[in-house]
Amino acid sequence: MRTYNVLIVEDEIPAQINLQRAIERNFDDMAIIGTESSVEGTISRLQGDGPCPDIIFMDVELSDGMCFDIFSRVEIRSKVIITTAYDNYAVKAFRMNTIDYLLKPINTDELKAAVERCRVALEQSAPAPALDLAALRSALTGEEPAYKKRFIIKLGDHISVVETSRIAYFYAENKSTYLVTSDNHRHILDTSLDNISEQIDPDRFFRISRNCAVAIDAITDISKHLGNRLKLQLRPAPYFDIYVSRSRSNDFLNWLEGK
Repeated sequence: MRTYNVLIVEDEIPAQINLQRAIERNFDDMAIIGTESSVEGTISRLQGDGPCPDIIFMDVELSDGMCFDIFSRVEIRSKVIITTAYDNYAVKAFRMNTIDYLLKPINTDELKAAVERCRVALEQSAPAPALDLAALRSALTGEEPAYKKRFIIKLGDHISVVETSRIAYFYAENKSTYLVTSDNHRHILDTSLDNISEQIDPDRFFRISRNCAVAIDAITDISKHLGNRLKLQLRPAPYFDIYVSRSRSNDFLNWLEGK
């Protein structure tokens, strides 16, 4: 029988203990490999050399921040079950991001159902969900997401402004990040593509891979390629081939349809 590694991220000790007992009482195939109570502690554990969790139970509010701070700083390949006392409005954000969730106080039957969904996904080797961090932040804070309208470009003593509406795509190369405008001007940025992805409107831009995010109006053609990847033609045309990673293809097609 396969054993699933479980990490509990919860800053309230009583809730942490209750969840641990519920897991130990109901699941013979679950091994709790640790507990964390903070954003920083969770990131350190996920980036460390210890065993990788198959399933993470994660509270929304932690001792030093909120759960989306973790998602924005480290790639999470585990299945995530959010534990939250938030109302159904906020829960919609988790459902939209295909993260499972449990409302506190946790019901045993709902716990079993959430774990079973994780088991099925793990057995099928389903890829980790693509997260809309802006939607999560908006739902949890009640604030409307504000997306970046322009980028400041610094070159020596000169500063120029590029409106986001003029950007065709971003890409990362040799530890640098670039933006390319619709009139084919390339500018180097002093931030990472991960940070940019959090700041740009997800209705207009899509992160097609670890190294590239494209604007929907820059796409001129899409074709199927080897390995279930999608190849894109952009305007202006880049000097390198543009592919949607296999794990992102379905999300990309849903994005095109406005889902």
